[in-house]
Amino acid sequence: MYLSQLKKGGVICRVGSDAKKVNGIATIYQLATLAIQKKITLETAVNQQGFTASVDLLALAEQNLLDCPVRHPDPAHMLLTGTGLTHLGSASTRNAMHAKSEENLSDSMKIFQMGVEGGKPAAGEVGVQPEWFYKGTGVAAMASGDPLLSPSFALDGGEEPEIAGFYIIGEDGQPYRLGFALANEFSDHVTERINYLFLAHSKLRNASFGPELRLGDFPQDIRGMSRIVRDGSVLWEKEFLSGEQNMSHSIRNLEHHHFKYGLFRQPGDLHVHMFGTATLSFADNIAAQEGDVFEIEAPEFGLPLRNPMKIEDSQSVEVLPL
Repeated sequence: MYLSQLKKGGVICRVGSDAKKVNGIATIYQLATLAIQKKITLETAVNQQGFTASVDLLALAEQNLLDCPVRHPDPAHMLLTGTGLTHLGSASTRNAMHAKSEENLSDSMKIFQMGVEGGKPAAGEVGVQPEWFYKGTGVAAMASGDPLLSPSFALDGGEEPEIAGFYIIGEDGQPYRLGFALANEFSDHVTERINYLFLAHSKLRNASFGPELRLGDFPQDIRGMSRIVRDGSVLWEKEFLSGEQNMSHSIRNLEHHHFKYGLFRQPGDLHVHMFGTATLSFADNIAAQEGDVFEIEAPEFGLPLRNPMKIEDSQSVEVLPL
C-alpha cells in the first residue's frame, strides 16, 4: 500500500494501479496520529476510514499537486536528519574527497569500516553508531516538482538519491515508523571537500521527498536510477542501490542510534531520517546548474521524485541588538 497527500489537503491510497481518496482525512500526519491512538496499523486505519472516489495519481503528480508525503502542522516540529557511509561502496566516494595514505586512513574510511564490522548487530544487541547529520526542519522539506533551492553562497548543489523513513513520536515518547519514501538529500559537496569539518554546513540545504509513502517493511534489495536532465536531455544517469543487502548498517541499528537520544522522542514530533547513498553525480565530475532537473526513481517506491534546481537570490543578514 502507498499513501500520498495533496497540497490542498486530502490523502490518497494506492494499491496496484488503483488510487482512491481516503474518506474524512486531510493529512497523513492526522491519519498516523489516529492510528496510534487506536493502536492499529496505518493500513488498518486507511481501510477503516474508507474511500470517496478514484483519482488519477499520475495526473496529480504532473500538475504538481502532490505534497511531501508527511508534514507536521508546525514545521518546527518536523526534523530532517540522516546518516552517511551506510552503504557498501559509499566510502570510496567520500574517501576520494578526504583521502589520506593507506597507512593513515581518512576518518570517513574508518567510520565506514566500523559499520562493515559492527553495523548489523544480532537481535537484542546494539551495533556501532553511524555518521549522523542534521538537515533542517520542515521548512526545508520540498515536495516532488518543487525547486530545490541552492543558497547564493553555495559552492555546489548536488543530488543524493536516498530512501527516507518517516516517524511520529507517540504521546508516551514511543517512536512509530509510518513508512519509507524516495529522498533527494541535496548537498554542497564542494564545501564538504574543502574540509570534513564543513560537512555540517554542506548539509543545511533543502531536501525533497516522495511523492508516495510506502507502507510495510524496508525492501532488502532496492535498485533505482538517479539522473540529471538539462534542457530536456539526460546529462548524467546512474543506478543507485539501497536496502540492507547493499548496506553496511541495518535499519534497526540506524533507528536505534537516532532515537536513543531523548530530545528525539518528544511527543508529537515528526522525524524524517535519510539512510544514505553510494551514488553521486559529483563523483563523476558533474556540476549541476540552475534549471537542471534531478530525477530519482525506484520501482518499489512508486512515482518518481523530480525537482529542478534553483539558485536563491543573495541575501544580507545582520543581527540587530535589542
